[in-house]
Amino acid sequence: MRYFDTHAHIGLIYDDPIEQLLVCQQAKQVGVARLISICNSLADFFQVYENLKTADHVYFAAGVSPSEVASPGRDWRAKLEEALKLPRVAAVGEIGLDYFHRYGDKDSQIELFIDQLDIAARHDLPVIIHNREAGKDVLDVLRDRMPPAGAVLHCYSEDAEYARRALDLNVYFSFAGNLTYRNARNLHDTVRELPLDRILVESEAPFMVPSKFRGKRNKPEYLPSTVDELAMLLDLPVEDVAQATYENACRFFRLQP
Repeated sequence: MRYFDTHAHIGLIYDDPIEQLLVCQQAKQVGVARLISICNSLADFFQVYENLKTADHVYFAAGVSPSEVASPGRDWRAKLEEALKLPRVAAVGEIGLDYFHRYGDKDSQIELFIDQLDIAARHDLPVIIHNREAGKDVLDVLRDRMPPAGAVLHCYSEDAEYARRALDLNVYFSFAGNLTYRNARNLHDTVRELPLDRILVESEAPFMVPSKFRGKRNKPEYLPSTVDELAMLLDLPVEDVAQATYENACRFFRLQP
C-alpha cells in the first residue's frame, strides 16, 4: 500500500539534518511514498528545504502561519515568492486563522491570510489552511478569495455541518491522528458524510499522535494507523482507502500518482 502524508512538521520532530532525512526515509519504508513538509515561518522553511531537498519523495509547502503574524519576517512577501519558485514546492501553507491562541489581532491575521491567498492565486498553487476557533471567518474569506487551485482544511476539527458548508467550495478535508481517539465523535460522524474523493490524511507530526502510539512523539511513519481507522469508519477495505487518499492528494497537489 502507498500512503501520502499531506502535513508533517519535519523540522519540529528533529533539529538535526541527518535525523530529518532519516525520519522521512523511515516513513517511506512503511509505505509513506510521499509527504508534504510544513513550516510555520519562512526562515524555518528555507532551512528544512535545504536539509530535505535530496529526498525526492518529500514535497514542500511555504507560507507564514498565523502564529507568526506579529513578526512574519522582513520582506516576507518577496521571500515567499522566492520559495514558491523552488522545485517540489507544491502549496502555500500553512496559512489561516487562529483565534484560540490570540496571535496578534483578528484584523492582522485576516490581512496576512488574504495576502497569501492572493499570492497562491498568482502562482496557481493550492493552499493548506489552519483553522482554530475561527471557522466562520475562514469560510467567509475563502468564499471571497479562494485560489483557483483550491484549499485543504488541514487537521480537520469542525463538525459535519461545517463540512457540508465547506463542500460548496473547492475544499478537501485532511484528517490526522486525532481521528483515532475514541472521544472524537464529531470527526467520526464527519468522515462518514464526506465523499471519499475529498478526503486526505496527514500525520501532523510531531503532534496528534495516533492512539496506538500515545506517549510517543508523532512521526510520519505512524500514518497507516490513521488510514486504518478511516477505513474502519467508512467500512471499506483499508487498501481501497489508502489508494483513494493517495490519489486524492496527488490530484490536489497536482502530482502524478
